[in-house]
Amino acid sequence: MAKKGKPQIWFEYLIAKAIVGTFSLLPRRAAMRLGVSTGHAAYYLIGHLRRVGLRNLELAFPKSTLQEREAILKSAFGNMGRVLGVVSQFTRMDAGRIGELIEYTPNPAFDDAYQKTKSDGRGRIILGGHMGNWELGAFAYPTVFEPFDFIARKADNPKIEEMIFDIRTRLGNRQMDKTNVAGSMIRLLRKGGNVGVLADVNSHPKEGVFVPFFGIQACTASGVAMLATRANAVVVPTFAYWSDEKKKYFYHREEIIEPVKTGDRKRDIEETTALYTAALERAIRKYPDQWIWIHKRWKTRPPGEKELY
Repeated sequence: MAKKGKPQIWFEYLIAKAIVGTFSLLPRRAAMRLGVSTGHAAYYLIGHLRRVGLRNLELAFPKSTLQEREAILKSAFGNMGRVLGVVSQFTRMDAGRIGELIEYTPNPAFDDAYQKTKSDGRGRIILGGHMGNWELGAFAYPTVFEPFDFIARKADNPKIEEMIFDIRTRLGNRQMDKTNVAGSMIRLLRKGGNVGVLADVNSHPKEGVFVPFFGIQACTASGVAMLATRANAVVVPTFAYWSDEKKKYFYHREEIIEPVKTGDRKRDIEETTALYTAALERAIRKYPDQWIWIHKRWKTRPPGEKELY
């Protein structure tokens, strides 16, 4: 990819800044409503993404009707717009006000198990997906639970990347340097730290393994399983769902996942990957209209299988 010149960098940055800035000037609920409306408009205007989304829904829910799939997908576009509306409000938020956006209802059994991992000195991989509001789920995590370290694919525009970095880290999370990131993560987890990871997108065969996802083999990043097995860390699936009733988000945490330990490293990684992929699927099935169906999740196929898109 050709390196961008300064004029292009500034042009893209000013557009992004203007969009976020316009939303940020609005009251929170108005920003969210505008975001949802923008997402619904995108559903009709961006045909190629709509086609990908409908194909994904056909694969995931083969017994559903076209009308049912269209309704889910339109809501999913609206959800992505709501994410934008909420992210635009982050500059106004501090630890004392985060409850206006998201809440967590204590679960004694889960909370005790989570605290035990800390008292045992074990690291925790906070596993998320592009579900509900993944940006808010990460942003608010230090104020509801504790900070975590994360890696993120950098934007190809350094000015936009700087803007995103400032937003993501302002409440205590830390972005890790990609240099020797696996080694850094393992050391952090072995010290009992937290690492945040999104693991619900298609992976290259060199970086993933095939495991079932909605009953279809999906190439899934195996890095989470590798980290968990090598650092003896647990995986904590955590999602930030939107509640129409409360008009805010809430944290949902799946059961803590222990890495599989059979002594066969390849099998351990495959089975652990299958466990957390199943947790991601359960999260999506709870609220299918809050996942990003526009991503070609089943693009990479096992050798000999035909393309699905």
